[in-house]
Amino acid sequence: MKQQDGMMWALVKDKADVGLTMKRVPIPKVGTNDVKIKILKTAICGTDVHIWQWNKWAQHTIDIGRVVGHEYVGVIEEAGPGARGFKPGDFVSGEGHITCGKCRNCKEGHKENCRNAEGVGVNRDGAFAEYLVIPYVNVWPCSPDIPQEMYAIFDPFGNATHTALSYNVLGEDVLITGAGPIGCMAAAIVRFAGARHVVVTDFNPYRLDMAKKLGATTVVDLNHEKLEDVMNRIGMEEGFDVGLEMSGSATALNQMIHDMKHGGNIALLGLQDPDTPVDLETVIFNGLNLKGIYGRKVWDTWYKMTTMLQAGLDIAPIITHHFDIRDYKKGFEAMISGQSGKVILDWTHLYDEGETK
Repeated sequence: MKQQDGMMWALVKDKADVGLTMKRVPIPKVGTNDVKIKILKTAICGTDVHIWQWNKWAQHTIDIGRVVGHEYVGVIEEAGPGARGFKPGDFVSGEGHITCGKCRNCKEGHKENCRNAEGVGVNRDGAFAEYLVIPYVNVWPCSPDIPQEMYAIFDPFGNATHTALSYNVLGEDVLITGAGPIGCMAAAIVRFAGARHVVVTDFNPYRLDMAKKLGATTVVDLNHEKLEDVMNRIGMEEGFDVGLEMSGSATALNQMIHDMKHGGNIALLGLQDPDTPVDLETVIFNGLNLKGIYGRKVWDTWYKMTTMLQAGLDIAPIITHHFDIRDYKKGFEAMISGQSGKVILDWTHLYDEGETK
């Protein structure tokens, strides 16, 4: 796959059907306040799987011809004249939500709630490519004492961190519904932050085993157990203090609402269908607090991710598969199978073998 002048290899949604195509596309131009990042490693996200499968969300969201992907680590190859604090050779990752800087929330320092945010790999070309260009204000410098592949998953790790630390969990009992990679990382975070019981529910035994490895004190296979029975077994009398809904399941959400203590706190990350019924009567009479979570706090979450890893938080088991980018189809197969955690795609062999410039 030899690169032509001005062109690069990228994974592109080039047709309204299942799959992605590795093809040559123009290398993006670097603006005054941009940096161009040479991609070293990427990770496959659930969003990328939706785009691959071409579900209803993808059909209404993704433009044909879009370069996808938003979880990555790389090295700066070129920095625009206005890209203060960054230079070629810097190892970096980056925030995948490009904010406007003009709306009320951006001006108040709440970029995670920007009303005009664009998603890398969704609303603009992404990181499953040899090069990614983003504004320098979205770049996060990588510490040399943290493995590169950890930075490749900082985006979903950030979702988990933002959700898990939305409420104080020290000494609290936490329920996590959904043992996908983000739910499993959330289990590790709340345990690290001092939670007592960390209970994770799912129907997937593989994922539940992964949750156990990452810090869940109790896992509940809903194929065989009822959550209420497990609560009784571990001596919980009044319900969970904190709930983290990661599954996007209406059943899981309403079960969580019923299993919270009065005055309990729920953080919602899993996407629900627009017509999902919610037992608001219980929410109101039990004084529950519900909070929607989107993305990461910029840059609070990124700082907490870095310092937690430096302080000993171990989320390495969440990465279960590694593939060369030329085997990207195998990577997507692993993700779709449900028998994986995070899947890393390695771009470096292309450069090592001299197949691209």
